[in-house]
Parts: sequence; C-alpha cells; structure tokens
Amino acid sequence: MSQDTERESWGPYPIILAGAVIGVGVTYFMDPRWGGFALGAVVMVAAALRFAGYAGQLAVRSRKTDVLTLGLFGFVLVLTSLILGNDELKGIILSLFAR
Repeated sequence: MSQDTERESWGPYPIILAGAVIGVGVTYFMDPRWGGFALGAVVMVAAALRFAGYAGQLAVRSRKTDVLTLGLFGFVLVLTSLILGNDELKGIILSLFAR
C-alpha cells in the first residue's frame, strides 16, 4: 500500500482522535464544562469534515446519517456544557420545554 493510499484511508481521523483525547483530558484534569465544550466542538468538526467529503475512517454509515448523528451529538454536548455552570441559561432552556 502506498503512502498516499494509506493517508487517504485514515483521512482526518487522527486529528479528531487527538482532539477528543484533549477534550477528555480537560474534562478530567481541569473543568468539565470546558472539556464538554471541547468534545462537542471536536465532534461537530468531524461532522463538518464528513459533510465536506473527507471521510477516511470517519465514514461508518451513509454521509447523511454520519453528518446528522455527529452534528446532533456535538450540539448536545456543547449545549450541555454551557448549561452546566449557567443557571440563567438553564432556566431559559427549561422554560422552552415547560407547558
């Protein structure tokens, strides 16, 4: 296997993996809010890269399914990390679901 073929098969996977490891490290050693935000951002970057066609090891299912799943999961992680330390924002979001 040539180096170009090997690079193409991995795609952006090592970058996303490194970002996820950094996000988990920040969550564990520093602050869960910033770590969750970093993890959500990395997952949304993975969704954007998958949408742009840089698949490599990120391609698990169809492009549409991967982008929707990664984007939704990343958005929920970022939103949850923002809610963790902000009672005012938590009240606004919970009021959207209250009847």
